[in-house]
Amino acid sequence: MKKIFAANWKLFKTPKETREFFTQFKEVSHKATGELVFFPSAISLEAASTSLAGTSIKWGAQNCHSQAQGAFTGENSAQVVKELGGSYVLIGHSERRKVFGETDAVIAEKVAFVQSLGLIPMLCIGETLEEREGLHTFRTLETQLHLGLAKADKSKPVVIAYEPVWAIGTGKVATPEQVAETHTDVFGILKALGFETTPILYGGSVKPDNAAGLIQQPHVNGFLVGGASLEVKSFIEIASV
Repeated sequence: MKKIFAANWKLFKTPKETREFFTQFKEVSHKATGELVFFPSAISLEAASTSLAGTSIKWGAQNCHSQAQGAFTGENSAQVVKELGGSYVLIGHSERRKVFGETDAVIAEKVAFVQSLGLIPMLCIGETLEEREGLHTFRTLETQLHLGLAKADKSKPVVIAYEPVWAIGTGKVATPEQVAETHTDVFGILKALGFETTPILYGGSVKPDNAAGLIQQPHVNGFLVGGASLEVKSFIEIASV
């Protein structure tokens, strides 16, 4: 299975900074050992589109609404992402769930809609520290996958990004043993749901110094990278493992 190295820029980088990043990044992108995917902030999507035109580097939106258009002030349209040449939409990130109150039912609608447009949903799942310490990790991930993929089309691509919430932006990272155990569990859940060929990415304070050890774990098919993806040097080092 091909590796995928995805960059979640969150609310960073202006359109100008986006163009400047890709001018530099394209010079070293050949070093990557898998598919490259960038998720810029919404206002910088067109800058990414024009910067990456004619390359094999993919990009997408960090979020979208479950309808193409309408009276939904402040939302993002997956239809626009498609028209601009995007390939992916990030769905259900823990910040969307916690900060913006997205439910599994809302996430399921988005997954299905994105697939219907021919785009690839990258569905984020993950447990809180309280859930892990309470030994509820498996149950949490199983619920998120069952409900989040409830309306998904098994014949169309989807990517899963496992991000332990307690390791996102905290500097903490799951040990290789924890990642191996959890990714094996996620693979088993996906297989039971009929999604056994779905790539599973790991996210959560991935950096150049821990990427090589993490990518060797079973069922780790790549990374969803936050802070370390904002710099050309650190992200290409991660994508080169």
